[in-house]
Amino acid sequence: MVDQPFWITVIAAFIVLNVMLIAMAYMTWFERRVLAVMQDRIGPNRTGPFGLLQPIADGVKLLAKEDVIPDNADRRIFLIAPLITFVTAPLIALFIPFGDSVTIFGQEIRLAVTDISVAAIFIIGISSVGTYGIILGGYASANRYSLLGALRSAAQVISYEIVLGLSLVGIFLLSGSLSIVQIVNDQRGTLDFFGLEIPNWYIFSQPLAFVLFMIAGVAETNRPPFDLPEAETELTGGFHTEYSGFRWSFYFLGEFIAVIVISLLSATLFLGGIDGPIKDGVWWLLPKTVIFLYFFVWLRATLPRFRFDQLMGLAWKVLLPLALFNVLLTGLIVLIRNGEVF
Repeated sequence: MVDQPFWITVIAAFIVLNVMLIAMAYMTWFERRVLAVMQDRIGPNRTGPFGLLQPIADGVKLLAKEDVIPDNADRRIFLIAPLITFVTAPLIALFIPFGDSVTIFGQEIRLAVTDISVAAIFIIGISSVGTYGIILGGYASANRYSLLGALRSAAQVISYEIVLGLSLVGIFLLSGSLSIVQIVNDQRGTLDFFGLEIPNWYIFSQPLAFVLFMIAGVAETNRPPFDLPEAETELTGGFHTEYSGFRWSFYFLGEFIAVIVISLLSATLFLGGIDGPIKDGVWWLLPKTVIFLYFFVWLRATLPRFRFDQLMGLAWKVLLPLALFNVLLTGLIVLIRNGEVF
């Protein structure tokens, strides 16, 4: 990693976080447009060209709405809970490498804001903290529907966080590192596949882990068909039933940031991130990320919501055994490759 002054890291973090906020706003526009095409509708097209100013109009509308707090709510927790979800979601982007390094005015600047030796574990931990905002918001609302949504969220996160973490163990074994930058560097180059040279991306050497990661990632973001904590048809909104105005939008925006972050992680960990056939850079990472964003929207338009027993059964009876099997198989392959078995 490039050694750079702390103030440059702070500026880089500020830029990345603001880009994430802008991307989150236009993720709402992207989802509406894609859903409109899938459902044979027009979608937002009145506010600005192609409806591109619709996210700004939505923000102004939410700011103007009344912020209602229930009489029996735990006021302090009720006010803080949405911020926990909103603030923690974009932090994961700080670990994503958007390139190698650039030189500006003689100063070499790395395009990964930060990288630590256990970055992957840190990312999983941050994603878990964001869920506390949902649990605390449901608890503090003094509403039975909200409390049920919070309990569902707790059970869902415990179940799928295990699968999410175990799905990445195979990558850690192959890479020998928990550093995101090192994992991306290890995917550069080619892989000999029965005489055919293919990119050394982990989606080819860890296909089962990729499927498990994507399913667990959708569940972690509470997106359809895993949106049981809010389930409008059952819980009238679940954990955010009592929230209104801009405070409600913190949950809404936090969810969209989480979708972008999971898409960035999927592209980085399994599709080589900035690695491409010509010159490595962010121009390869962005289209890969958009593919995953489209996947999230496609799921919402296609699949019905799971029942809660199906949700839990899928995690503990299907995904967890498959994740453990993948870890054991990958470990055996690594031992054989290192000549420690035969």
